[in-house]
Amino acid sequence: MGRQFAEEIYAEGTSVNSRTDFWRAVLELMKPLTWFAPMWAFLCGAISSGSSPSMEFIWNLFLGALLAGPLMCAMSQVMNDFCDREVDKINEPKRPFPSGRISESQGLWLCAALTGLSFGMAWVVGEWRVLAITFAAFVMSLLYSAPPVRGKRNGWFGNGLVSFAYEGVAWATGCLAVSGTLPKWSWIGAVLYSIGAHGIMTLNDFKSVKGDTELGIRSVPVQLGVKLSACVASTIMDIPQAICVGILAWNGSWGWAFVLLALLVTQLPLQVKLIRDPEARAPWYNATGTTLYVLGMMAFAIAIR
Repeated sequence: MGRQFAEEIYAEGTSVNSRTDFWRAVLELMKPLTWFAPMWAFLCGAISSGSSPSMEFIWNLFLGALLAGPLMCAMSQVMNDFCDREVDKINEPKRPFPSGRISESQGLWLCAALTGLSFGMAWVVGEWRVLAITFAAFVMSLLYSAPPVRGKRNGWFGNGLVSFAYEGVAWATGCLAVSGTLPKWSWIGAVLYSIGAHGIMTLNDFKSVKGDTELGIRSVPVQLGVKLSACVASTIMDIPQAICVGILAWNGSWGWAFVLLALLVTQLPLQVKLIRDPEARAPWYNATGTTLYVLGMMAFAIAIR
């Protein structure tokens, strides 16, 4: 069945020169580099559950990671690229859709296949609990990318959808997948790190300010200006981390609170450098400051387990 599907969507194309070129374009649409964030959040959620490692734990961890990254995240990326065809003609004309390397019908088939596989995997991982939260993530993807809502047209709303889908939903899925429950401090951590991830999403908007302005997409940089939005994004990232430090200190986890505080303090001079030239330094900050942020997620997850 999978082979038949692949042959059908491949046969649709007229501008792809070979099967290798076609699947290269498919992989580009699925954006494997973006899979890390939800897979990492899923792992943090699983760790925070407090479940003891076992073969079942490891198996669910593996299946859940596939669900969070190569299936659900990839589906959301394909859906977003499909809905962004006109924007990408300006911002990224070499992307698969505007360049003609993938046809619209192929994109729809690919998105449908990934969605179906995601729902099937969710049932295997955690039956109704995980299936329900996976469906919620699918709805969030629709609200973000697709008309008539197209939440990404407003940076505050759209970035919130993405940050909660990539961080909070993935975190909660990890916890539910291995334990079937969502302890208090785990869901609080999921919410806080989702709020902080809104700032990370804003950093990703700097590369498309020109196209967003021309097409009326009110990203945070378009609304506030580049430098002010970098300041706001940094603040949004810092406050939830500071609250997590306070939570660990309140619960007597002083060692982990110090680790989390050190990671936060290390980000501050990097943010100062980012704010001086956000458009040029956003990729650099994602490789440095954002790395410290996600390490803090794991530190918090370990501390509360």
